[in-house]
Amino acid sequence: MTGTAKPVSDEGLVETVRYLLKESLKSTITSQVGFLLSKRAFADFKKRLDYSEYGGAPLLGVKGVCIIGHGSSNANALKNAIRVAAEFAERRINQKIEHEIAGRRSMAAHAETADHGRHDD
Repeated sequence: MTGTAKPVSDEGLVETVRYLLKESLKSTITSQVGFLLSKRAFADFKKRLDYSEYGGAPLLGVKGVCIIGHGSSNANALKNAIRVAAEFAERRINQKIEHEIAGRRSMAAHAETADHGRHDD
């Protein structure tokens, strides 16, 4: 590609959005002033989208806690992945999910049994 366009395949979506936004904000004096007035909001936005702030995503369907991190995770991402895993363990998230699924299965089985009872008439 030519010009200022960067393909998503070169960077993650967040980095691409950041790059394009930065280019747009540098284009005019008005947008530069707007950026200066909104700098804190942009910093907060960036932090909310930064994968290293979350550490990774839970892998569900396994016994125990498993957090999957990005292949290029930095030290901050690893630290936060460990934090997230500890929080999952402390809050007993897996047990809550198992309990919720068991409850829904029970409700579904009860509904199915009640439905079969109506058709037996």
